[in-house]
Amino acid sequence: MHVEISRSDVSEEERFEAAILGLLLDSPVTGPWSVEELARELKEELAVTDAVASLHAVGLIHRSDDLIFPTRVAIRAHRLIR
Repeated sequence: MHVEISRSDVSEEERFEAAILGLLLDSPVTGPWSVEELARELKEELAVTDAVASLHAVGLIHRSDDLIFPTRVAIRAHRLIR
C-alpha cells in the first residue's frame, strides 16, 4: 500500500532530516560529511544541528566527533525504497 504525504504534513525539522539523508545517500561525494559542511550546503546551521541530533537519536546516522555518515539501516532502507 502506497501512502502519499503532502508537503504540508512534513515539519521543517523533517525536511532538514530528509535533506541531510539525501546528501549522505545520494551525493556523488562519498565518505562522511562534517556538520559544518552540511550547514554550509543547506544554509541553516541551527536546523542542521538539530536534524543531525534527531537522526543520530533514531539510529539513522553515526557520529564520530563532527563527522556523520549513514548507518547500514539507513543505506538498506534507501535502497529498498528507490
